[in-house]
Amino acid sequence: MKNEIRVSLFASGSGTNVANIIQFFKNDSRIKINHLFCNKPEALVLTRAKNAGIATTVFDKSDFYNTDAVLQKLDILHTDFIVLAGFLWLTPASLIQKYPNKILNIHPSLLPKYGGKGMYGNHVHQAVVANREQESGITIHFVNEQYDEGKIVMQAKAKILPTDTAQDVATKIHQLEQVYFPLVIQKTIYDIF
Repeated sequence: MKNEIRVSLFASGSGTNVANIIQFFKNDSRIKINHLFCNKPEALVLTRAKNAGIATTVFDKSDFYNTDAVLQKLDILHTDFIVLAGFLWLTPASLIQKYPNKILNIHPSLLPKYGGKGMYGNHVHQAVVANREQESGITIHFVNEQYDEGKIVMQAKAKILPTDTAQDVATKIHQLEQVYFPLVIQKTIYDIF
């Protein structure tokens, strides 16, 4: 059993899930959130991480897809596990090979519905409302080389009312993310390590 599991987070946006994860694991004696990787230099998530005392790295498309810069940084940090928390780029094969079944992602729908390239955030919620779905939810899954097609670890559902707007759906999904994502990360890591 490994004493300290080092987790790196990847994010692209405002970072509400990142802030929640950092807070959740603050008092976990085994799981240490040790770094945030971000592909947008102006993203609010960078400020949230720095305010929480988490070091950050900003990278661009070339760093991610054409060099080993991100992999090398993960090695230097002795990263054991990766969590994608609102990270929008497809994960390169080199990263998946280095961390097989050790990269977890969250998606704001009940996959396989509303998954794939371009389906994130409000795009998903608008599609759910437009198609008059009666439920939506979250899917937490391992990452493979396709968008949103990795092995599903857990799903949680929310009832969608005929009067719900995309913003109403977003609020319900966000509540599920805040409750379940840290718990599933913790259980998954404890099961592996």
